[in-house]
Amino acid sequence: MSRRQHKPRGVQNSPLVEAEVTALTLEGKGVARVDGKTVFIDGALPEEKVAFRYTSYKANYDEGRVETVLSASPNRVEPKCQHFAICGGCSWQHISLEAQIIYKQQILLDNLQHIGKVQPETVFEPLTADGWAYRRKARLGARWVRKKQQALVGFREKTGGLIAEISRCEILHPLVGERITALQQLVTSMDAREMLPQIEVAIGDEEVAALVVRHMESLSAGDTEKLLNFAREFKFELYLQPAGPQTVHKVYGSGDLFYAHPPFNTRVQFAPLDFIQVNQALNRKMVIRALELLEVKSTDTVLDLFCGLGNFTLPLARQVAQVIGVEGDQAMVERARAAAHANQIQNTDYYACNLMAEDLSQEPWLKRSYDRILLDPPRAGAKELIPHLGKLKAERIVYVSCDPATLARDAGELVNTQGYKLMGAGVMDMFPHTAHVESIAVFVR
Repeated sequence: MSRRQHKPRGVQNSPLVEAEVTALTLEGKGVARVDGKTVFIDGALPEEKVAFRYTSYKANYDEGRVETVLSASPNRVEPKCQHFAICGGCSWQHISLEAQIIYKQQILLDNLQHIGKVQPETVFEPLTADGWAYRRKARLGARWVRKKQQALVGFREKTGGLIAEISRCEILHPLVGERITALQQLVTSMDAREMLPQIEVAIGDEEVAALVVRHMESLSAGDTEKLLNFAREFKFELYLQPAGPQTVHKVYGSGDLFYAHPPFNTRVQFAPLDFIQVNQALNRKMVIRALELLEVKSTDTVLDLFCGLGNFTLPLARQVAQVIGVEGDQAMVERARAAAHANQIQNTDYYACNLMAEDLSQEPWLKRSYDRILLDPPRAGAKELIPHLGKLKAERIVYVSCDPATLARDAGELVNTQGYKLMGAGVMDMFPHTAHVESIAVFVR
């Protein structure tokens, strides 16, 4: 059948097309070839034969959505969430958890090989934790739907920018995931329902849960009382945000948001908009693994880059002579210092520095020597830093990554030009049921 025969001009009229699926994209779409052209098919898995309809046509590829699975992969499971078909909060619920981690490991190894031209001497056993009700940080969109006379609160739809109509979320912590309907009813009842674009949620240890309500106009006394009553009923810490992030202020609650690393006797307080790792159980395992891979000694000086509030810094400080933390924002550095002080840790020092800047040569912390280096950069990776790391000549580097492509790029530079060996790498399932790949790699000089 020619492409012209089964591809009418409008995707609305697309007939069913059969295809054999051979691979999976990072977004969780099946990859097939139809008449010599690549098609990315939402809802399809490798080893499957599916019937799909086209959803868009591009110059170099097309997109489609599964209508019928004609021959199912052994890795296919029934999604737990009733809203999986529409909600964009996660994209891999139709894949078994065991298969998800295998796919992610392969994505990491493929990136290392094809982008970095390197391969690890050891592939680590994946780090995993509970796959459900794990997410303790999220930004939920809110939207008043005039036709339905109802507010929607949740993640955006898989396709398009609208808020998905859901009643619960299986990956959010139950304190929030089981109260989506209650949040929608709250917003629906408010005078300012058309001016509330988002609600951020943050949950600390000991089930302290915070809501940050963004409002684009001043709230009436009635709306404020409704929010306070909701916070009292469901035991939320309530914050309001009338403008930018700097305007967030607490209006109800006496609990503190914090997370702890019990094996290292550390505890970090955080604000509801702060970056923290969203998966508490996995984060605890990750810190343990990172310190094991660093193989620190009590006499070591360690450089912790992109240190944040001290997720790695404080546990490290319990085991080594000194830790130098570097973070981009001066206010965050001050809070990292305060966290060390609160934990009665006195062997840390901190510097504020834009670690993505092109010229770092005059930074004072780069003029010191280090036995070990740990870095946990954002998705953009650490391209500008890598040449400097080579000059520091630390014996070991542990790299925690949230993007396998930038990790692979930086790994290639460390191995091929800076004199390191990639001793090991592996994935950590920080975001089960999503295509997000968190990984860790260790380099030895």
